[in-house]
Amino acid sequence: MSTEPIVATLPSEKRAILHICRREILRPLRDQILRLSGFDVDSTLTPAEGLQMFWAKHYDLVLIDVEGEDAVHEAETVCSEIKNAQPEQTVAFVCNWRVATLTDCPDEILRTEFDPAAFALGVREIVASH
Repeated sequence: MSTEPIVATLPSEKRAILHICRREILRPLRDQILRLSGFDVDSTLTPAEGLQMFWAKHYDLVLIDVEGEDAVHEAETVCSEIKNAQPEQTVAFVCNWRVATLTDCPDEILRTEFDPAAFALGVREIVASH
């Protein structure tokens, strides 16, 4: 496990993240990690609600959890709809290495087992690079 602190210095302007994750236990944990890391987080369990939230507000990053091969198609559909409407929108999938080889829509793939520090660092790097 990384020894880097999870809590980061808050940026002068919080970056907004939309987190779409069907896993009821993991989603609030990730949301809290992101908030402690200085991000403004909106999240939902459903891709349909995620798209509604996306149309209502600007997000610096749309973060979509992809658990298992069955979820790839659903995540790809959401990603494609977002990228077709707003090509400049940064979209990242959070998934395991096997799923990461099956997709090509998102700008970034955050491959992570549940390591809170690595998760926060990965998101921070994605937001900073786009």
